[in-house]
Amino acid sequence: MLFFPANELTTKQNYKFLTCSIIPRPIAWITTRNEETGVVNAAPFSYFNVVAKDLPLVSLSINRKSTEMKDTAANLLRQREGVIHIVNDELLHEMNQSAASLPPNESELTGTNLTLIDSQAVSVPTIKAAPIYFEVRLHQYVPITGNDEKIISDLFILEVLNYHISEGLFDQEKEYIDALKLNPLARLAGNTYSHLSDLVDIKRPN
Repeated sequence: MLFFPANELTTKQNYKFLTCSIIPRPIAWITTRNEETGVVNAAPFSYFNVVAKDLPLVSLSINRKSTEMKDTAANLLRQREGVIHIVNDELLHEMNQSAASLPPNESELTGTNLTLIDSQAVSVPTIKAAPIYFEVRLHQYVPITGNDEKIISDLFILEVLNYHISEGLFDQEKEYIDALKLNPLARLAGNTYSHLSDLVDIKRPN
């Protein structure tokens, strides 16, 4: 077994060890709006997961560039709302394109063929082509600091206000989303993504 003390590794090495080991990771493709300019921002993040169910909460962690907050984080903190989209193959290229670093006054959706539609509970628009999307609002914000007390990441706990699920994915009787029909993309390391395959069912012990 190879041994690597984390405090002796570079940031790049820690990133590679984490993102190559914690796989696959779900992707939150989130739209937010700059309240000053009205520009709609879209960006994918794979530091994303479920937090609670009694109050439906999800987490989204957005790493900073040096000490600078990313546009999505700034928009979430100011406007306190957004829309999280689940990504499939049909949206891969547009999602990947939206990962480009652009200034706050430019939208990552410019130049795509994507259609935006109004959301119901938030003012931020939705990407119509997404198979599943959640309208969310900010529940809790946690600035994550490093050992030097500088903020290195912005952690958002977001409350899901509305679920939108494509009819072809949903079993109305069982209230069940068909995972294979959804076939969401998951993030691996580097430029690599994955799909669901070889599902295994096993009952939990009583």
